Amino acid sequence: MERKNNTTKLKILQVALKMFLREGYASTSAKAICEKLKISTGNMTYYFHTKEDVLAVLVEMLCDFQWKMMEKEMGEGYSPLLAFCMELTSMAAICENSEVGKEFYLTAYTHPKTLTIIRDNDARKAKNVFGEYCTDWTDVNYREAEMLVSGIEFATMMPTEKSAPLDVRIAGALDAIMSIYNVPKEMRDNKIEKVLNMDYLKIGKKVLKKFIKYTESATEHALENCS
Repeated sequence: MERKNNTTKLKILQVALKMFLREGYASTSAKAICEKLKISTGNMTYYFHTKEDVLAVLVEMLCDFQWKMMEKEMGEGYSPLLAFCMELTSMAAICENSEVGKEFYLTAYTHPKTLTIIRDNDARKAKNVFGEYCTDWTDVNYREAEMLVSGIEFATMMPTEKSAPLDVRIAGALDAIMSIYNVPKEMRDNKIEKVLNMDYLKIGKKVLKKFIKYTESATEHALENCS
């Protein structure tokens, strides 16, 4: 019975994640997910009380995906600092390219449950990336810093009619974030110049496609393991 329950939960997750990332979070209702799976809404709420609970799983997958992307980039010769800069640049580029991608990120940064997941994950990541510049910092310092950093990231991904162009927003965000973590100005300028010289809009499109494939393969793998 437990294996059957796990399979049902994973199928709900698999369909919901695909709809969120292809049709949009706001446009995807619990009813639409259930109709796709031919199950009752009560069956879905047994596993996920709200749509935000499903989103939280997706955000956890995003965090895991970003760690793997950073590890891959460092394996290709990127420094941890440059890999970190590429992560935010890719997120901003995705929001510039894709309304569905933009909605996903902004929703994740808006809901308290998912924002907590992001901040906790990013505080751990910042400790790895910026530890050499913040030698006297404690875990509390990193968590406090992420309160500011997550706000900068959100503002970078959600431009208004009067916002600066994307390249200016990226440069300003990266400079502000690296300043918070005591990165020297010459190094900040060097990393910002490198990411802006890349085709970051194209990179953003590739990253979004890779993330969609990652979520699909991750849930498929989980389904195979419990079938």
